[in-house]
Amino acid sequence: METEQLKIFDREKNPIGVASREEVHRLGHWHETFHCWFISSEGGRDFVYLQMRSDSKKDYPGLLDITAAGHLLAKETVHDGVREIEEELGVKVAFHDLSSLGVIDYSVYNGELIDKEFAHVFLYDCSLHFNDFKLQAEEVSGIVRTEYKQFASLWIGETDEIEVEGFYVDNVGNKKNMTRMVTKNHFVPHKSSYYEAIIHGIRTNMKKNQLPL
Repeated sequence: METEQLKIFDREKNPIGVASREEVHRLGHWHETFHCWFISSEGGRDFVYLQMRSDSKKDYPGLLDITAAGHLLAKETVHDGVREIEEELGVKVAFHDLSSLGVIDYSVYNGELIDKEFAHVFLYDCSLHFNDFKLQAEEVSGIVRTEYKQFASLWIGETDEIEVEGFYVDNVGNKKNMTRMVTKNHFVPHKSSYYEAIIHGIRTNMKKNQLPL
Protein backbone atom coordinates (compact mmCIF):
# COMPACT_ATOMS: atom_id res chain seq x y z
CA MET A 1 0.00 0.00 0.00
CA GLU A 2 2.86 2.40 0.82
CA THR A 3 4.13 1.97 -2.76
CA GLU A 4 0.85 3.12 -4.33
CA GLN A 5 1.47 6.00 -6.75
CA LEU A 6 -0.45 9.23 -6.08
CA LYS A 7 -0.66 12.50 -7.99
CA ILE A 8 0.88 15.36 -6.04
CA PHE A 9 0.06 19.06 -6.17
CA ASP A 10 1.24 22.45 -4.98
CA ARG A 11 -0.83 24.50 -2.54
CA GLU A 12 -2.76 26.08 -5.42
CA LYS A 13 -3.87 22.62 -6.65
CA ASN A 14 -1.51 22.62 -9.65
CA PRO A 15 -0.24 19.10 -10.45
CA ILE A 16 3.51 18.75 -9.94
CA GLY A 17 4.11 15.04 -10.44
CA VAL A 18 3.64 11.58 -8.94
CA ALA A 19 5.01 10.08 -5.72
CA SER A 20 4.57 6.96 -3.62
CA ARG A 21 2.08 7.04 -0.77
CA GLU A 22 4.96 6.65 1.71
CA GLU A 23 6.76 9.66 0.25
CA VAL A 24 3.56 11.71 0.11
CA HIS A 25 3.00 11.31 3.85
CA ARG A 26 6.68 11.57 4.80
CA LEU A 27 7.34 14.79 2.88
CA GLY A 28 3.86 16.28 3.16
CA HIS A 29 2.86 16.53 -0.49
CA TRP A 30 -0.65 17.69 -1.26
CA HIS A 31 -2.68 14.84 -2.78
CA GLU A 32 -6.27 13.87 -3.62
CA THR A 33 -8.61 11.74 -1.54
CA PHE A 34 -12.22 10.58 -1.79
CA HIS A 35 -14.56 10.92 1.22
CA CYS A 36 -18.14 9.63 1.33
CA TRP A 37 -20.48 10.20 4.27
CA PHE A 38 -23.59 8.00 4.46
CA ILE A 39 -26.72 9.65 5.80
CA SER A 40 -30.30 8.45 6.18
CA SER A 41 -33.72 9.48 7.49
CA GLU A 42 -35.87 7.07 9.44
CA GLY A 43 -39.00 7.74 11.45
CA GLY A 44 -38.39 11.47 11.43
CA ARG A 45 -34.82 11.04 12.68
CA ASP A 46 -31.74 11.84 10.62
CA PHE A 47 -28.59 9.74 10.95
CA VAL A 48 -24.91 9.95 10.07
CA TYR A 49 -22.97 6.70 9.58
CA LEU A 50 -19.41 6.19 10.78
CA GLN A 51 -16.88 3.45 10.23
CA MET A 52 -14.81 2.03 13.04
CA ARG A 53 -11.24 1.64 11.83
CA SER A 54 -9.66 -1.77 12.21
CA ASP A 55 -7.44 -2.31 15.25
CA SER A 56 -4.73 -3.49 12.84
CA LYS A 57 -4.54 -0.13 11.05
CA LYS A 58 -1.22 1.70 11.30
CA ASP A 59 -2.91 5.06 11.71
CA TYR A 60 -5.75 5.76 14.19
CA PRO A 61 -6.68 2.10 14.94
CA GLY A 62 -10.11 1.61 16.47
CA LEU A 63 -11.26 5.21 16.03
CA LEU A 64 -14.47 6.39 14.36
CA ASP A 65 -14.09 7.94 10.93
CA ILE A 66 -15.71 8.94 7.64
CA THR A 67 -18.11 6.22 6.42
CA ALA A 68 -15.79 5.37 3.51
CA ALA A 69 -12.65 7.13 2.34
CA GLY A 70 -9.36 6.57 0.59
CA HIS A 71 -6.66 7.92 -1.68
CA LEU A 72 -7.16 8.54 -5.38
CA LEU A 73 -4.38 6.79 -7.28
CA ALA A 74 -2.34 8.56 -9.95
CA LYS A 75 -4.36 7.14 -12.86
CA GLU A 76 -7.78 7.58 -11.21
CA THR A 77 -10.41 10.28 -11.52
CA VAL A 78 -12.80 11.36 -8.78
CA HIS A 79 -15.44 9.05 -10.28
CA ASP A 80 -13.18 6.09 -9.51
CA GLY A 81 -13.38 6.92 -5.81
CA VAL A 82 -16.59 4.93 -5.44
CA ARG A 83 -14.44 1.79 -5.44
CA GLU A 84 -13.49 2.70 -1.86
CA ILE A 85 -17.12 2.28 -0.78
CA GLU A 86 -17.42 -1.22 -2.21
CA GLU A 87 -13.95 -2.28 -1.04
CA GLU A 88 -14.38 -1.11 2.54
CA LEU A 89 -18.10 -1.60 3.13
CA GLY A 90 -19.22 -4.16 0.56
CA VAL A 91 -21.86 -1.73 -0.71
CA LYS A 92 -22.03 -0.96 -4.43
CA VAL A 93 -22.87 2.71 -5.11
CA ALA A 94 -23.10 4.55 -8.43
CA PHE A 95 -21.25 7.86 -8.64
CA HIS A 96 -24.37 9.64 -9.93
CA ASP A 97 -26.17 8.75 -6.69
CA LEU A 98 -23.74 10.86 -4.66
CA SER A 99 -24.17 14.53 -3.73
CA SER A 100 -20.99 16.58 -3.85
CA LEU A 101 -19.93 18.81 -0.98
CA GLY A 102 -17.00 20.10 -3.03
CA VAL A 103 -13.28 19.89 -2.26
CA ILE A 104 -12.13 20.45 1.31
CA ASP A 105 -8.40 20.97 1.84
CA TYR A 106 -6.81 20.43 5.20
CA SER A 107 -3.65 19.12 6.79
CA VAL A 108 -2.95 16.88 9.79
CA TYR A 109 0.39 16.32 11.49
CA ASN A 110 0.71 13.11 13.51
CA GLY A 111 4.26 12.25 14.47
CA GLU A 112 6.11 11.40 11.26
CA LEU A 113 2.88 11.47 9.24
CA ILE A 114 2.16 14.69 7.35
CA ASP A 115 -1.24 14.38 5.68
CA LYS A 116 -2.15 17.21 3.31
CA GLU A 117 -5.33 16.38 1.42
CA PHE A 118 -7.51 17.86 -1.25
CA ALA A 119 -10.55 15.82 -0.23
CA HIS A 120 -13.38 15.35 -2.73
CA VAL A 121 -16.29 15.00 -0.32
CA PHE A 122 -19.67 13.42 -1.05
CA LEU A 123 -22.88 12.41 0.68
CA TYR A 124 -24.81 9.22 0.01
CA ASP A 125 -28.43 9.22 1.14
CA CYS A 126 -28.95 5.54 1.87
CA SER A 127 -31.68 3.18 2.97
CA LEU A 128 -29.48 0.36 4.24
CA HIS A 129 -29.68 -2.07 7.14
CA PHE A 130 -26.60 -2.95 9.15
CA ASN A 131 -26.76 -6.45 7.63
CA ASP A 132 -26.14 -4.91 4.19
CA PHE A 133 -22.56 -4.04 5.12
CA LYS A 134 -19.80 -6.58 4.34
CA LEU A 135 -16.68 -5.11 5.88
CA GLN A 136 -13.09 -5.31 4.65
CA ALA A 137 -11.57 -6.72 7.84
CA GLU A 138 -8.10 -5.22 7.46
CA GLU A 139 -9.61 -1.73 7.06
CA VAL A 140 -12.91 -1.60 8.95
CA SER A 141 -14.04 -3.38 12.12
CA GLY A 142 -17.53 -1.91 12.50
CA ILE A 143 -20.27 0.46 11.35
CA VAL A 144 -22.27 2.70 13.66
CA ARG A 145 -24.68 5.56 13.23
CA THR A 146 -25.64 8.54 15.35
CA GLU A 147 -28.38 11.11 15.06
CA TYR A 148 -27.36 14.07 12.95
CA LYS A 149 -28.40 16.50 15.70
CA GLN A 150 -26.13 14.72 18.19
CA PHE A 151 -23.25 14.63 15.72
CA ALA A 152 -23.64 18.37 15.08
CA SER A 153 -23.92 19.15 18.79
CA LEU A 154 -20.70 17.31 19.53
CA TRP A 155 -18.61 19.11 16.91
CA ILE A 156 -19.96 22.59 17.55
CA GLY A 157 -19.33 22.18 21.26
CA GLU A 158 -22.87 21.93 22.62
CA THR A 159 -22.31 18.49 24.19
CA ASP A 160 -19.33 16.38 25.26
CA GLU A 161 -20.61 12.92 24.34
CA ILE A 162 -23.13 11.29 22.03
CA GLU A 163 -24.65 7.84 21.54
CA VAL A 164 -23.75 5.60 18.62
CA GLU A 165 -25.37 2.31 17.67
CA GLY A 166 -24.39 -0.38 15.20
CA PHE A 167 -22.13 -3.41 15.10
CA TYR A 168 -18.52 -4.48 15.18
CA VAL A 169 -16.69 -7.64 14.19
CA ASP A 170 -14.40 -9.04 16.89
CA ASN A 171 -10.93 -10.49 16.29
CA VAL A 172 -12.30 -13.99 15.65
CA GLY A 173 -14.89 -12.82 13.12
CA ASN A 174 -18.00 -12.69 15.28
CA LYS A 175 -20.43 -9.87 14.51
CA LYS A 176 -21.77 -8.15 17.63
CA ASN A 177 -24.30 -5.38 18.14
CA MET A 178 -23.18 -2.35 20.09
CA THR A 179 -24.54 0.85 21.63
CA ARG A 180 -22.16 3.16 23.44
CA MET A 181 -21.42 6.74 24.39
CA VAL A 182 -18.48 8.38 22.62
CA THR A 183 -16.61 11.68 22.81
CA LYS A 184 -14.43 13.58 20.32
CA ASN A 185 -11.51 11.46 21.53
CA HIS A 186 -13.13 8.41 19.89
CA PHE A 187 -12.92 10.08 16.43
CA VAL A 188 -10.03 10.38 13.99
CA PRO A 189 -8.62 13.85 14.73
CA HIS A 190 -9.60 15.67 11.56
CA LYS A 191 -9.70 19.39 12.22
CA SER A 192 -12.89 20.68 13.81
CA SER A 193 -13.31 22.90 10.74
CA TYR A 194 -13.58 19.76 8.61
CA TYR A 195 -16.32 18.28 10.79
CA GLU A 196 -18.10 21.65 10.83
CA ALA A 197 -18.01 21.73 7.02
CA ILE A 198 -19.58 18.26 6.91
CA ILE A 199 -22.31 19.34 9.35
CA HIS A 200 -23.08 22.37 7.19
CA GLY A 201 -23.05 20.27 4.01
CA ILE A 202 -25.46 17.70 5.43
CA ARG A 203 -27.81 20.42 6.66
CA THR A 204 -27.77 22.15 3.27
CA ASN A 205 -28.39 18.87 1.44
CA MET A 206 -31.33 17.98 3.68
CA LYS A 207 -32.93 21.39 3.21
CA LYS A 208 -32.47 21.13 -0.56
CA ASN A 209 -34.17 17.72 -0.57
CA GLN A 210 -36.79 18.83 1.97
CA LEU A 211 -35.75 16.18 4.48
CA PRO A 212 -36.41 16.68 8.21
CA LEU A 213 -33.67 18.07 10.42
